[in-house]
Amino acid sequence: MLKGTGSWILMLALSCAAVGVQAQGTTQAPAAQASAAPGSAQSAAAASPFPVVNPKNFTATSPTVEEVNSFLKALWGYDDGRTWMVAGILKTPAPGVAKVVVYVADKANPGKSSQSVFYTTPDGKHAIAGDVIDFGAKPFEVTRQILEARANGPAQGAASKQLELVEFADLECPHCKEAEATMDNLAREFPQAHIVFENLPIPELHPYAMRAAEEGVCVRKAKGDAAFYTYAEAVFAKQSELTLTGVDAALAAAVTAAGDDPKDAAACAQTDLASDDVRASMALAADLNVNQTPMLAVNGQLLPISGIPYDTLKRIIAFRAGQDGVTVHLQPTLSDLK
Repeated sequence: MLKGTGSWILMLALSCAAVGVQAQGTTQAPAAQASAAPGSAQSAAAASPFPVVNPKNFTATSPTVEEVNSFLKALWGYDDGRTWMVAGILKTPAPGVAKVVVYVADKANPGKSSQSVFYTTPDGKHAIAGDVIDFGAKPFEVTRQILEARANGPAQGAASKQLELVEFADLECPHCKEAEATMDNLAREFPQAHIVFENLPIPELHPYAMRAAEEGVCVRKAKGDAAFYTYAEAVFAKQSELTLTGVDAALAAAVTAAGDDPKDAAACAQTDLASDDVRASMALAADLNVNQTPMLAVNGQLLPISGIPYDTLKRIIAFRAGQDGVTVHLQPTLSDLK
């Protein structure tokens, strides 16, 4: 359930045509910056769908064109349908804050382009466009490291964390229930992935989410990670019964389906052990500015599952894996088959 804006907002803000990006970043910048472009300014201009760039639009010394291109490749490189060109890096009245202007085009619509704008902070580590996210050639690395160390929820799939998918979900959230099929498919299609479930109940929206999460902690403690996933699936199936009069029976049935004793799980859920476990997961989400569910972190890149087409999500995961040295082979989904 949406509770606020996530880092995906920047991705959308910079993607006016709403598809991903690959492509080469190009520019027609001053000589000091033009070296970052993959080809000469003249050859880039000849093949470019973009307007001619005014060299006077490069007044800031940081970030460089190369740094912007590296960042955009990290953000958009999963999709070869997009090209871009850095159109300006300008000083602003705020010391050290630079305004970055980028022309963006979609290969499916030749001859058309749009303009996107974001700002970089003086430390060179953050970008702002509707939200604040990390900036740089590896903008997701810090989040990835935090999750590797602290995402200790129920896990399935590979033991290695080279490709780690961390889902933040609320067991009473309808969108999380819808995302369950997506996560099941990803587990099948990416056997290299280490997939972690982190509880993120939103009590102000879902009054029984905290209790459901705590009983899930207890099921895991008693019966293991696989039992937790069975429990979560059963809770999602009975989500409509999480009401004042139905919650006891719904959770008891889910605990039973997972092979645990409902009375033991209910008693355990009243302990500090269960509460502390859930609150640690909530604290992890807060530290990463995760404020909506369902949210999926792919090697540190935060993506709202319900807002991304499945095929696009697969491409992002495969691209992210490749950027981090993990080779995956995408299999076509039914919608891809002719």
